[in-house]
Formats: sequence, structure tokens, C-alpha cells
Amino acid sequence: MHQIKIVRNILSGIENLLLHKLRSLLTTLGIVFGVGSVVAMLAVGEGASAQALEQILKLGSTNILISSVKSVEEESTSTTRSHMSIYGLTYEDYARVAESFSTIKQAVPVKLIRKESRLGERALELRVVGTTAAWFQLVPRDTIAGRVLVDEDEERQAAVAVLTEFGARKLLAAEHTIGQSIRIGRDVFEVVGIVKSEGGQAGNIQIPDKQVDVYIPIDVMANYFGDITTRRTAGSREREMVQLHQVIVEVDDTEHVESTAKAIEEMIKRFHKKKDYDVSVPWVLLRQAEATKRTFNIVLGSIAGISLLVGGIGIMNIMLATVTERTREIGIRRAIGAKRKQIISQFLIETSVLSTIGGLIGIGVGVLIPLLITHFAGMPTLITLASILLPLFISAGVGIIFGLYPAMRAAKVDPIVALRHE
Repeated sequence: MHQIKIVRNILSGIENLLLHKLRSLLTTLGIVFGVGSVVAMLAVGEGASAQALEQILKLGSTNILISSVKSVEEESTSTTRSHMSIYGLTYEDYARVAESFSTIKQAVPVKLIRKESRLGERALELRVVGTTAAWFQLVPRDTIAGRVLVDEDEERQAAVAVLTEFGARKLLAAEHTIGQSIRIGRDVFEVVGIVKSEGGQAGNIQIPDKQVDVYIPIDVMANYFGDITTRRTAGSREREMVQLHQVIVEVDDTEHVESTAKAIEEMIKRFHKKKDYDVSVPWVLLRQAEATKRTFNIVLGSIAGISLLVGGIGIMNIMLATVTERTREIGIRRAIGAKRKQIISQFLIETSVLSTIGGLIGIGVGVLIPLLITHFAGMPTLITLASILLPLFISAGVGIIFGLYPAMRAAKVDPIVALRHE
């Protein structure tokens, strides 16, 4: 019986709102724009945050990246034509890092050099990555064909190479892929596998792999190409000697990542006279990204609150005008026995219906905007269930809160005075 009465009140509320269609529509616009902006902004924020978190997770939440960088002194003297820059990580640094900390599961040395690669008439400049089989455990990527480097390749010092999908398409188009021989610089390597590559940037950390990579055993790279690279530019020649360009360290637990990174930096500092290395911690970036996401959501919530506040004030204004217009009706209902709580519930139902309908339309608008942004601007957006339900509940709450005063005012109308109202 009680449920039937509620349904009847809701239908009555909708009927009263439909008597003034234009006014009801204009009243809901504040809620529509408020809810729509909340859903749209949350979708854009979630999309950008998810993309950033995905990029950071590709670096590995338990990984530490130690990279060779030119010191300020080297940068200032490298313009001399006869100067050779000697900087960065050494094989001794790698051995110390791998053996000194119980929290480290494994460490991977990396040498980098750019070389022109050829297959017949096709040529492509690739970034040659000299590393070990453990690289593909710390930087996991999908294997498209063949296999990745294995320990036997290092033991045999085999001249084998693993290409990225990009390099394979450029060099091996219309050719057999696995088992094909390509020339890297002046040396010939057998292609044993093809992997997907990500590339890009996560925060201020460069993702270890690139689309133009080719992976070979690190000992083979040291024997074939050495530690000295020469780069010729217009009218000058730059020479660099770097033993290792990068060391990727895997820690046993995320709780030990930051302390291990600090200890590694302190240890390397003791053996380097200049700051020619950089220690990057993706886990710290991940936490910063999550903190930024929380801050962003708080800002969006504040903006949404203001929008819905404006919409709520509009509802209150209209309902106060409605109470004045329906004073005689209220008096008649009170005269025939309607209680004050029935008058209050009637007006609260009308405001709730008004705000809920506005919320539903706003959700439709809010879902459409991110889809348009993704389609036309190419920005990633992500619509979550929470970003839809939360604004809807808030809009219904706004209807109750801002409809409460007009409803109570209607209930306090004196029946005798109301019946005399024209």
C-alpha cells in the first residue's frame, strides 16, 4: 500500500512538471550541464591517468634504471675536435650492483649504438641493443615470431639478432623472416626472432626499448663494435667511450625499491668523480601519478560541486515560485485532511524527479562528449561505472536538499489563508 502511494506521488509529480514543460526543462539544464561536465571531465582524467600508469608499469614497478649521461664537464669540452668523451657506467659498476645487494633479484647490462642495417637493397638505421637474455624478463614484450635471446647465445657468442616488428617490416618485407641474415654495420647476423616494441616516454623516464631496436648478445656487441663510437657531423667528429649505457635492476619487492635505489646511487657515487649517471625509479613515478590523479579528481569534484550547486539553486528558485502558484491547491489539500508530511513528500518527490531526470540527461551528454573527444582529438578517455553512478546520486541528492526548504514552506501554509489566495 505504501509503495503504491509512492508510485502515485511520483506520477503526480511528473504530471505537475509536465504542465510547465519549458520551465521544467530550463530548470533541469543546470543539473544537466553539471552532471555532464562531471562525467566528461572524469572520463578525460581517467583516460589520461590510465595511459600514464600503463606507460609507467611498462617500465616495471620493481625495476630501477641506471643510465649513463654526459656530465656538465663533458658537455663543455666535447666541442673540441680532438676530444674523446669518456663517461658513464662501467662493467665494474654492473658487477658491484649485481653482487652487493641482497634485495636485487637480477641486473641486466645494456650497450647501445646506432648502426645502418641492410638486407639486399633495403637499408635502415637501427639502435643496436647489446644485452643478455634477462632483458626480456625485465622488459617483457610479446614475441611475434621465433624466439628471444637465450643464455646459450651468450655462451656461444653467437651472431644472432632479435628484431622489433617495425624493423622486420622495413627490412624483411617479402622475405623469409626467421633465419634470414642481415648486415649490421659490416657484420652479418642471423635473425632468430621478432618482438613487439613499445617505445615512448613515461614521465621523465625513457622506456628502455624503441621501435628501431635490434637485440644482440652483449659480449658479441663488445667484440664486434667495441666501447668507442664515432659520430661525424658537419665539419667535426665526436668520439665517445662508454662501456655500458644502461643497467636495469630488478628488486625483490616494491617496498625495497626506493631504499635500494638510494643505496645504489651512493655506491656508484663513490667510484665516479663526476655525475655521469642517472638513477630512475618507475615506482616513485607510479606513486606520483596516483597522487596527481587523486588531486585531479578532487579539483574535478570541486568544479562539479559548484556546477551542481548552481543547478540546485535554480531548482530551489523554481520550486519556491511553484509553491506560491499552488498556494490554493495546498490549502484545499490541507482542508480535506492532508498532513504536513504528505505536502512535504509531494514537493520533495517533484524536485527529486526534476533533478534525477536532469541527471540522466546529463549522463547521456557526459558519455557523448568523451566519445567525441576520442574520435576527433585522439585523446584517450575512460568512462567508469563510478563516474556515472556518483553524479547521478549527487544530482538526486541535490533535488532533495534544495527541495527541502520549498517543501517545508509549502507545508507551513495556513489552510484558511491558502483558500483565500487568488
